[in-house]
Amino acid sequence: MTELLRLEDLTKQFGSLSAVHAVNLSVIDGEFLTILGPSGSGKTTILRMIAGFEQPTSGKILLNGKDIVDIPVNERPFNTVFQDYALFPHMTVFNNIAYGLKVRHVERQAIQLRVTEALESVALAGYGERYPDQLSGGQRQRVALARALILKPKLLLLDEPLGALDLDLRKRMQITLKEIQEKVNITFIHVTHDQEEALSLSDRIVIFNEGTIQQVDRPRIIYYRPLNEFVGHFMGENNLIKGVIRTMDTEWITVETPLGSIRSLRSQATMHLDSGETVQVVIRPENMAVIGNDSKADNQIEARVNREVFVGSEHKLLVKPVNDPESELMVKVHSFNADSVFDRNRTVKIGWDGKDSWIICPDKSRRG
Repeated sequence: MTELLRLEDLTKQFGSLSAVHAVNLSVIDGEFLTILGPSGSGKTTILRMIAGFEQPTSGKILLNGKDIVDIPVNERPFNTVFQDYALFPHMTVFNNIAYGLKVRHVERQAIQLRVTEALESVALAGYGERYPDQLSGGQRQRVALARALILKPKLLLLDEPLGALDLDLRKRMQITLKEIQEKVNITFIHVTHDQEEALSLSDRIVIFNEGTIQQVDRPRIIYYRPLNEFVGHFMGENNLIKGVIRTMDTEWITVETPLGSIRSLRSQATMHLDSGETVQVVIRPENMAVIGNDSKADNQIEARVNREVFVGSEHKLLVKPVNDPESELMVKVHSFNADSVFDRNRTVKIGWDGKDSWIICPDKSRRG
């Protein structure tokens, strides 16, 4: 794998506010990298510094090993796609896409060929003579992508490009966006606050909060193996249970919690831990199940159903553990038929495997 871009101690101050703090990040050539975080976390500021719209307070932006911090926006081999698309309403689709080539005085015949290829790459062949107001939101988004890609940038920056679309169209465009990236083989850096969008699109995800990187990894690792409490809470509906390590051996860790003892498979990430340390146990709701009395699940607790939320393919059960009725856990149960119901206050047994417990230390984070 070849490194295309590297951020070294990248920092941005707005007065006394540190929007981005000493960020270190490597971007691999050809990957789809998503910077994911809540509003105000600093993710868009990073994108704007890479693009050249914002000047860093300190740090480096290295492109193929060369610092480009002082290179102006129009001289960086990047393009940016914004949420509002920024298409010229008075120009046809063809002329919108061709605009950058005309500014660079590319020959007319070459423009015709490249625009035709660009339209085909975003599945808009035959739409060249239409105007933006004659297109759907998804089609306008694809025109914006084609306009950015036709200049063959080394890097495409996407600032919440699907945020203005309705839910159904956004899901379809997620698939389209990934297909386009794989077809053109250009590095994409994508900024979003949508966890599902990040998981479905990315080769790697950068979790960002309060100006710092919290975790960088593949989507499945981010989802099932959060590095710290923030990531555990941010990445969906995790159950986080506080406890103290009671016993450890080469394979298993037992954590004493208000729910009782929880057994967890030991991993490389827990090798530095010792007995007596306070930790959090993370369990995904879909890895928990309502079990029978003869179940051999590593972890088993009794709980009362507090609320059931039916969402089509599954039930979300909010349950109160009998041993800790002040807390609440979420369990996701597949819906097999219309009669699969869980009455309120019904006592159920919840179980899960030790390999599906994941242990993190409070306030443990990784920067860069």
